[in-house]
Amino acid sequence: MRDRTLKYLLVLPSIAVVLATAIWPLVQSFVLSLYQGLLTRPKFPQKFIGGENYAWAILEEPAFWNAVAVTGFYTLATVVLTVAAALGLALLLVPGGRLRASVQTLLILPFAMSPALVGVSFRFMFNPEFGLFDAFFGLVFPPLAHISWLADPFLAFWVCVMADVWGWIPFLTLVLIGGLAAVPRDTIEAAQVDGASGWRVLKDVTLPQLAPVLAVVIILKSIFSLKTFDQVYMLTNGGPGTATQTLSHYIYFNGLKYGQIGYSASVAWLMVIPMIVLTYAYAKLVFRKA
Repeated sequence: MRDRTLKYLLVLPSIAVVLATAIWPLVQSFVLSLYQGLLTRPKFPQKFIGGENYAWAILEEPAFWNAVAVTGFYTLATVVLTVAAALGLALLLVPGGRLRASVQTLLILPFAMSPALVGVSFRFMFNPEFGLFDAFFGLVFPPLAHISWLADPFLAFWVCVMADVWGWIPFLTLVLIGGLAAVPRDTIEAAQVDGASGWRVLKDVTLPQLAPVLAVVIILKSIFSLKTFDQVYMLTNGGPGTATQTLSHYIYFNGLKYGQIGYSASVAWLMVIPMIVLTYAYAKLVFRKA
């Protein structure tokens, strides 16, 4: 009985920290989403309005749906491109060799950079006057030189995607290398002895056994892509217009620039819904595997 009580006492400080830093702010933000909540008024928050903020976002606000569309396309593009590139790199590095340790060390460097710093770096590199890419295209393919990449809605979106993919490839590559290392060699060798080609071995042996790791990687990357903010903020600030305005940027824009804290809290809670679904899927995969 004493040991049973002790184990709960030992985790009590951690539970208190989680309640204070995560659960309580979530509850407060939900309560705030039910109020008018304007920072420009002397009394804050203002009157209780129930679900009007949610109804306004879903039924009346085109900018909200634009942010949803941008976030959805951004998430899909970054997840597909990052996972595909990371898987390709992992397959190249798994065989080993003296260069593997050096390459793995170099791979962690981009991930060590903060997303805000990545955004600033790509903003300078795509500058049409003195950017690195402008100089490169000027030498290799002059028609692409002096293009205002961040002034075009289509190009600016794909620059944001490229910056995110560049920053996440290293981490996902290292995770997939670990997953590939756990694939039993005897099954691969047995398939090769039976005359299976490299593609058949990859498709029928390696990828099915790597599926749980791939699923975890895809879910984790989706969660981080859905809530991306600082990189987009530093790179394009949601522009040109609202071409790269993600949901996180939309929440920041309405909450801190226009002072619509109640409305921003409601949008944040609408954003929590896909996060809960993805987190549940991630937890189910991890605990089932454990």
